[in-house]
Amino acid sequence: MDVWQTIEQALGECLGSGLRLCAPSGVGGGSINRAYRVDSNQGPLFVKLNSADSQEMFAAEAEGLEALAAAGSLRIPRPLARGVAGAQAFLVTEYLDLCASGSAAALGERLAALHRVSAAQFGWHRDNTIGSTPQPNPQCADWLDFWRRHRLGFQLQLAAEHGAGRRLAERGARLLEALPALLQDHAPVASLLHGDLWSGNYAYTRDGQPVLFDPAVYFGDRETDLAMTELFGGFSREFYAAYAQAWPLPPGYATRKKLYNLYHVLNHFNLFGGGYLSQAQGIVDSLLSEVSG
Repeated sequence: MDVWQTIEQALGECLGSGLRLCAPSGVGGGSINRAYRVDSNQGPLFVKLNSADSQEMFAAEAEGLEALAAAGSLRIPRPLARGVAGAQAFLVTEYLDLCASGSAAALGERLAALHRVSAAQFGWHRDNTIGSTPQPNPQCADWLDFWRRHRLGFQLQLAAEHGAGRRLAERGARLLEALPALLQDHAPVASLLHGDLWSGNYAYTRDGQPVLFDPAVYFGDRETDLAMTELFGGFSREFYAAYAQAWPLPPGYATRKKLYNLYHVLNHFNLFGGGYLSQAQGIVDSLLSEVSG
């Protein structure tokens, strides 16, 4: 049985045995998975494929989509089926007809509402991935400890294993020691986060509703989501104004956003190499200068 027959069978269990798939067509935009729109006699579907060892990555993504949808603040593609067919893992979600235009103010306001969903501890009930990099989410009562060990420290260790060199290792270790000064008097609630909120992971439905997808969900400082929106091009002024009106950010965000975005820059180095190493070193130097200055 090929992968499409297996997917059709898996979908039949949740959508009815009469479902039939038509020929898939490739969808661009991703660098981790192969993505397809697949038409069926019950409407279009969205399918991601990767190697069979990616099944847990897809399982965590499906649970993340469900967690975001349960918050009720934003439109989230509904996961429908997942599994393995031979050498391939698959994830099927509903297909949404998306576009680039919509209400940026609604996106900001509803993201703030998403962040109002909170937990008693940071982390999540399971690990997931950020891109294809493992993202450990052990539950922890202390945000500084969580960020030091399971975000920044974890990525710095991976960077060392990927040949980042002595300079980043030494100055990164100094930065980990400086975290109490950089996060002094900052006591965030554990907010429900998208976790990978750059401009490629949101869009709008044809009637203007903001949509989030491709999450790396956990409970953490809401500023980490906001920081990442500024990392690769930024979102619109209307988005930031609406978020600030709904839930203003506390003082010190300008420094903390560099600390939080360092995690993603290190992850890009660990995934893709190249110039992300010098970018990460620049952020580390800038943060250390703020502590020493």
